[in-house]
Amino acid sequence: MSFETIADVGLRRASAPTWSRHDTTWVLGLFATAIGAGSLFLPINAGIGGIWPLLIMAVLAFPMTYLAHRGLIRFVLSSSKPGSDITEVVGEHFGVTAGKLITLLYFFTILPILLLYGVGLTNTVEALMINQIGMAPPPRALLALVLTAGLFAVVMLGERMVVQVMGWMVYPFIAVLIGFALYLVPQWNGAVFHDASPANFSLTLWLSIPVLVFSFNHSPVISRFAVAQHEHYGPDAEPKASRIEKYAALLMVVVVMFFVFSCVFALSPAEMGAAKAQNVSILSFLGNKFDNPFMAYLAPTVAFVAMAKSFLGHYLGAREGLNGLISQQLAGHGKTAPTRLLNAISAAFMFAAVWIVATLNPSILGMIESLCGPVIAALLFIMPMYAINKVPAMRKYAGRPSNVLVLFLGAVAISAIFYSLLSL
Repeated sequence: MSFETIADVGLRRASAPTWSRHDTTWVLGLFATAIGAGSLFLPINAGIGGIWPLLIMAVLAFPMTYLAHRGLIRFVLSSSKPGSDITEVVGEHFGVTAGKLITLLYFFTILPILLLYGVGLTNTVEALMINQIGMAPPPRALLALVLTAGLFAVVMLGERMVVQVMGWMVYPFIAVLIGFALYLVPQWNGAVFHDASPANFSLTLWLSIPVLVFSFNHSPVISRFAVAQHEHYGPDAEPKASRIEKYAALLMVVVVMFFVFSCVFALSPAEMGAAKAQNVSILSFLGNKFDNPFMAYLAPTVAFVAMAKSFLGHYLGAREGLNGLISQQLAGHGKTAPTRLLNAISAAFMFAAVWIVATLNPSILGMIESLCGPVIAALLFIMPMYAINKVPAMRKYAGRPSNVLVLFLGAVAISAIFYSLLSL
């Protein structure tokens, strides 16, 4: 096994640039992409089986998030062509055919999540207008059009502005999550300690791994993040990107798990089961439980901010995947297209898709869990570890215990998702 010596680490840290505003912006951007609507459902899934699965999930959350995303960062930065995104790196390392297949899977992993946020945002605003403001909403097609146009107006300002806007939205979101967790402290009780049967423990823990993967997943923006670090830091890109990712993952886990623990301590496992049966977020359930008018306004506001900022982060990944698919098809015919044109085509397609789906209001959450979950785990956990053993530029990361942990957790995530599908 290969390990860095203390001298190697010290030399690398000494040569790497110091922390900058650029780094902070990306920490917030990664947090914004990862922490969305999923964090409002995580307490429900985490609290059903009692305290012990929750404690182990809390222990696994940081290494699971950090190590998996660090592996994907290293994979993107392993290209012999500086500035290559994930679609180009896949083609370089695994060949044209495999590259097209993985790029296709990458795109269709992100697109349904993007559509889900479009539906969720429209539903949230519509419900807010009806239930809290007391006014009749406009026709759904018009409301969906206005909201979609607002999101894409930010997108058209450019990648840097998207990351900055996500960073701005993170501050109130973090404040609300922490504030809400503190607000619940007086409601804490011991009900969660009463359900700790071995059967519940093992099954809940197993089936909660995919929930953790989804709740902390920010792989759609990792490729653009890695490329941005290469452009900004050059040869220091890998240690700098890994450091930024470490702080982003730590921020995610501390904020979200404190929120999760507070929610779980304020309810019983039976109430968590009721919330899951009602298919509502934890904020909506608690708002109904405590009959608090403040909660009635807070829940849709937090949900809107969560989904809007995650939409922007996922859009960067979806655009990258679609651009890659178009570029690969053009390359097969000996043609190329400028990035600006590719961005415009991708934006037009996804604007239409988000608007139409948000207007139709389908239930696509099941498709997210069944289709996206296994592909996220495969691309985020399995592919970078496979590349470490097969790609010469990645072999310097071989033989580390963390690789085994990432492979194991990825396999567990995939197996748990397929178990859920077979149980339907």
